[in-house]
Amino acid sequence: MSCKRDLEHLKTDPTHMKRFSAPKPIPHATVRKIIETYYRPGTPLYDIFMDHAEKVTQKSLITAERVAHLNPDMAFIEAAAMLHDIGIFMTHSPAIHCTGEHPYICHGVLGRQLLESIELSIDSMDLSRHALVCERHTGAGITVENIRTNRLPLPERDLVPVTLEEEIICFADKFYSKKPSRRGMEKDLMEVTAEMFKLDRSHGERFLGWVEKFIEPIPASFDE
Repeated sequence: MSCKRDLEHLKTDPTHMKRFSAPKPIPHATVRKIIETYYRPGTPLYDIFMDHAEKVTQKSLITAERVAHLNPDMAFIEAAAMLHDIGIFMTHSPAIHCTGEHPYICHGVLGRQLLESIELSIDSMDLSRHALVCERHTGAGITVENIRTNRLPLPERDLVPVTLEEEIICFADKFYSKKPSRRGMEKDLMEVTAEMFKLDRSHGERFLGWVEKFIEPIPASFDE
């Protein structure tokens, strides 16, 4: 099943979002309330979701600290990293207790749709930036060429990180799997790099750009 039809209300411009001159950070309690609206505490899916989200959030904040000179928005990163996988429950992924109907690859665009549908009680709080993190974090970002070439069930537009904060969260996410056998275990850099190149060269090269940006110059062993 394609998730294209669920996203017809979104503009084709992936940067479309409501603008606020000074959006307020989303409080921790609000983030937790959003999560618990769709993931019931005490269930296997909630535990999988929270374990992954917390690990990705922690690594995202550590990564952001390494590039403090670039002024990353730490409060935004913390909230957006916790919410980046909010759409997985709508996918059919029995191994991680997701009983929805959509292919797993759709979870990012479904997450964007979900967050953009939520109205917060305070007007100066906005989830549209968080929604774009959902849409742009799969792999090392999915290009429109990837979508067309592989006939992916996604809207035909670039779903690739654009902002520094989006790059940081996407990068951190790659180090943790939600698979029960790998739960809580951080992958090493070589493993993640190999996984990205297995997707295709564009994913691998984009990821190596982040390695150089967020960690250190690319080791010679990564040269293709």
